[in-house]
Amino acid sequence: MTMAEAQLGGLQDEFTCLVCLYTLNDPVTIPCGHNFCLKCLTDCWDQSQECSCPQCRHTFTTRPELNRNTQLNEVIKRYKRPRLSPPLSQNYAGPGDVECDFCTGKKFRAVKSCLTCMASYCQTHLQPHYEVAALKHHKLVDPDRNLKEKFCGKYQKSLEMFCRTDKTFICLMCAVNEHNSHEKSALETEREGKKKQLVETQSEIRKRLEDKEKKLKKTRSTVEEMKVSVKQKMEEHDKSFTALIQCIEEAHKKLTEKIREQEKRNIEKAEGVMEQLEKEIEELKRKDVELKKLSETKDHVHFLQTFSSCCVLPADGDSLSFTVKADFSSEGLLKEMSDLKKSLEKISQWEILTWTPPGHESPIFTLRPPEPQSREEFLQCREAPIFTLQPPEPQSREEFLQYFCPLTLDINTAHRYLCLSEGNKKVTREWTKATYPDHPERFDHLAQVLCREALTGTHCYWEVEGSGDDMMIGVAYNGLDRKGRGVECSLGYNDKSWCLLWSHSRYTVRHNNKRTVISAPYSPRIGVYLDWPAGSLSFYSVSHTMTLLHRFNTSFTEPLYPGFGFGPASSVTICHLTPGDH
Repeated sequence: MTMAEAQLGGLQDEFTCLVCLYTLNDPVTIPCGHNFCLKCLTDCWDQSQECSCPQCRHTFTTRPELNRNTQLNEVIKRYKRPRLSPPLSQNYAGPGDVECDFCTGKKFRAVKSCLTCMASYCQTHLQPHYEVAALKHHKLVDPDRNLKEKFCGKYQKSLEMFCRTDKTFICLMCAVNEHNSHEKSALETEREGKKKQLVETQSEIRKRLEDKEKKLKKTRSTVEEMKVSVKQKMEEHDKSFTALIQCIEEAHKKLTEKIREQEKRNIEKAEGVMEQLEKEIEELKRKDVELKKLSETKDHVHFLQTFSSCCVLPADGDSLSFTVKADFSSEGLLKEMSDLKKSLEKISQWEILTWTPPGHESPIFTLRPPEPQSREEFLQCREAPIFTLQPPEPQSREEFLQYFCPLTLDINTAHRYLCLSEGNKKVTREWTKATYPDHPERFDHLAQVLCREALTGTHCYWEVEGSGDDMMIGVAYNGLDRKGRGVECSLGYNDKSWCLLWSHSRYTVRHNNKRTVISAPYSPRIGVYLDWPAGSLSFYSVSHTMTLLHRFNTSFTEPLYPGFGFGPASSVTICHLTPGDH
């Protein structure tokens, strides 16, 4: 080897392309002064939306013309050493892996990311950071697919500070220029200030989790007690009716059916409550794991970027409860049947009725005897129990407000073009996407959102205030699909939902893709009345009077969730109501 060869041999790094890590082949020199293989640089720029130097990251406004450096090519040909080969143990990037930014063709899995270069490297392309003096001071971290989020687009430098005045991340150049007079802090300092709040939030999450698990256990116990109570009452009635079985068989049959029906309703209601509690427990557990993972991350930027959304406490459904009235029969009924053994034929004709008064969990069982025919029979009614009937649908707004049900929008179902505000009581269709985390319950194509509350086995009333020219107000079973834009996902277009649509100055109601146009003047406020046991869902126009727009009559089989859908620039606010509001 000549002295010149020996000298040039020591400069092999200078003749190495930092894209393929081979000796330069058809070398080209770009305006920033760095050299690369013509094919490597062409492929690199063809795969990117911008043209930047793979070594110094300098970005060019227009794509430079690439011409082979003839003189450098001759030097390399004369003193060319064998080209490096990537190690055989190198792994190709798979799903979920961070890819190497410098591999061409099929990319290898990155083993490190450089916060100075703002690029990720496989084991082969990482070597210059350990061998080239100019690269050894760069900050290497574990592979990160979100490097652009940690990079200042204006000054092309990494984000190293937090501006408290503008609540944004900045680089050192930003701190000197645009944010010179602002209050700033290092990322480590800012994180330390938020850590206490994170611990407090996590503590509250765990407390809620414990409370929900206790409530779930109590509800399950209540269901078992109810079943025992039902069994005991059934045995009592069997004994009472055994001696009278031939004369009051029909009455016995009716009472048995009513009790079984109520048992079924109570179990369905309890299952709805337990389902909601289990959902909230799962959400709290997921939130706890998410916060734990966030608290352990060493990435300050990621910690601060996701802190605000992660530390939002889920809405608390403390109103969920389930109680059962143990007395499934009327003592008056048993007394009457004992006193009226001589009038068995009359008793067998009596009609057994139930209804649930406002504020009561369980129904009241009552009797309705035949209409009295003589004065003596009328006088007997003075000592008889007071008989009541199922109340009719409310007529005035004051009567509707007796059944007011507070609702809260479920952020986990909201489409990303929907913005929730005012304590999750208002939802607005926006033109830009919100940064909601992925969730299996979220609508991914249709601008829709559901409420958290599961309504079942009761009477409920709520009002909403709308604006815009295209919105849907309705209810849906939990099984309504969330992924896609087909009829199986849209309110009113399937057998799992019912809705009222206001569009282009007219009302339309839909269920199972059957539509009915409603002729009525527009009102920004709509009242919705749900009589779940009777299978009735009514929509009212609310102004100085209550005007019925449409009533669905069906048979509900599952808990219902109020929901809304939106066209461009529309919004809905769930009204806060109390009895006496006008």
